[in-house]
Amino acid sequence: MTTYIDIENHLSALLGYAVRESVGQTDGISIEIERPREASHGDYACNVAMKLARALRANPRQLAQQILAALPASPLIARTEIAGAGFINIFLHAAAWQQLVPHILGLTSTFGHNTLGQNRSVLVEFVSANPTGPLHVGHGRGAAYGASLANVLAASGYRVSREYYVNDAGRQMDILALSTWLRYLEQCGEPSIFPGNAYQGDYVRHMANAIFNQHGDRYCHPTAALTAQAPAFADEPDAHLDYLISEAKRILANDYPYFHAFALNEQLADCRNDLNEFGVVFDEWFSEQSLYDSGIVQRTLDVLEANGQLYEQDGARWFRSTRYGDEKDRVVQRENGLFTYFASDIAYHLNKLERGFDELIDIWGADHHGYIPRVKGALEAMGRNPDQLIIALVQFAVLYRNGQKAAMSTRSGEFVTLRELRAEVGNDAARFFYVLRKSDQHLDFDLDLAKSRSNENPVYYIQYAHARICRVLTQWGGDTQTLADADVTRLDSPSEIDLLRQLTNYPAVVAAAARELSPHLIAYALKDIAAALHTYYNAEQFLIEDIVLRHARLALISATRIVLNNGLTMLGISSPEQM
Repeated sequence: MTTYIDIENHLSALLGYAVRESVGQTDGISIEIERPREASHGDYACNVAMKLARALRANPRQLAQQILAALPASPLIARTEIAGAGFINIFLHAAAWQQLVPHILGLTSTFGHNTLGQNRSVLVEFVSANPTGPLHVGHGRGAAYGASLANVLAASGYRVSREYYVNDAGRQMDILALSTWLRYLEQCGEPSIFPGNAYQGDYVRHMANAIFNQHGDRYCHPTAALTAQAPAFADEPDAHLDYLISEAKRILANDYPYFHAFALNEQLADCRNDLNEFGVVFDEWFSEQSLYDSGIVQRTLDVLEANGQLYEQDGARWFRSTRYGDEKDRVVQRENGLFTYFASDIAYHLNKLERGFDELIDIWGADHHGYIPRVKGALEAMGRNPDQLIIALVQFAVLYRNGQKAAMSTRSGEFVTLRELRAEVGNDAARFFYVLRKSDQHLDFDLDLAKSRSNENPVYYIQYAHARICRVLTQWGGDTQTLADADVTRLDSPSEIDLLRQLTNYPAVVAAAARELSPHLIAYALKDIAAALHTYYNAEQFLIEDIVLRHARLALISATRIVLNNGLTMLGISSPEQM
């Protein structure tokens, strides 16, 4: 068989023809082919007769008989049967599975790709953590999920852009700049007045030390003036923090931007380096400050104002977000004239659409669920299509070490960094464990399992399958290009057919992962393929005297190696050749 026949499309086309020939018009009735859970129910099953029976008020088993009577002959179909209330079960010849081997060997790295995206452009924005400290293990899950999802979409015919939104404007950056300056004053010998709600981590001290080593006491000022009004804020820690920020800006004057920029650049560089080492690379690092500098924030509010979506109350400007399902209206400009973070967020999404993307995918922490109606509502209020924005929620991973839950508070400094996690378990285990569950499901990250070299560790299990194949091919020592012409009809043992079934399912899994924004489906498929490979490896010999059968089996494991590598690469995980 020289031309590969896609099994599911082939069966759908045959059944569609049979339905039209047997019952005529079938508007609104789709032909759905699925893999039964039990092997006794066939290789594929279809419930079209049952759906037609409801529409035509006919007996489903009789309809199934009529459909099968009109079913054209196929080189893939061995037999069919009618089961239950009218299911059509289809049993395939071994040739249906065997044809996959030369197909995979011919496509190699593109096997599993599809055209679901139809060349539409999509912007995937993820991580986007405030650059106020090192990334922690919670951020790592969003990074692994976003990077894997972007790869899945690219393999599914989308033109993908990956973006990190840098929150370089606003209060959090002011808190970091203040924290750095106060630690710097301690280096100058001033008494510590560091508040408990500033950023506490050692990284702040490191930045302060770097500034002191470079500039000495150039930015040193007595702390006495800063503590004069402190008692007035005894029960208002946030107000005290805002007071210290305003005093830092007043005292430092033209030097304040230096502390702000130094802290931002240091933390952003650390974040970028951490992600690069994790295999997470962005096409664009988009500055929030640029939205203010370009005037799009003001222009966004002007559009909302012109559309009657804003009103004034207590000196502030409010967006009528309750019109769009939000629990209350939201302030976009405070009474002091400053724009809120929500205002810049609306402007950012307008900017994305103005850049011409067909779809926007935002990956947010699950705690931002309530933010969805107001952002989508703002787009609709500006006359934009809110359906262009898709929100994928990610639950933060909870790390367990020695049975103890690790705290991850950036402000307190008591957090486990992504870099520490990577150093402990490795990039591969971190990437795989992060995407092993659906993104909006709770994830307990088991460090002991991630570090183990056993079959219970799924990433080790999959990589070991790849390495096993490489070892056999190395021992063989032949040219894998010659395997494309192997006689695959010799692949008929139960373990061979089972492995071929798993490989055949891979392209549909990639399409489903793209359609459902669920790269964890790739991880599950790889586990199933690895399990089938290990079973095959233990059941059969490969370097045997029968050259024809030897080449057929080597062709099969070569195809398996390609699929394992493709899937692992999509998840950002290496495919070791030896372990």
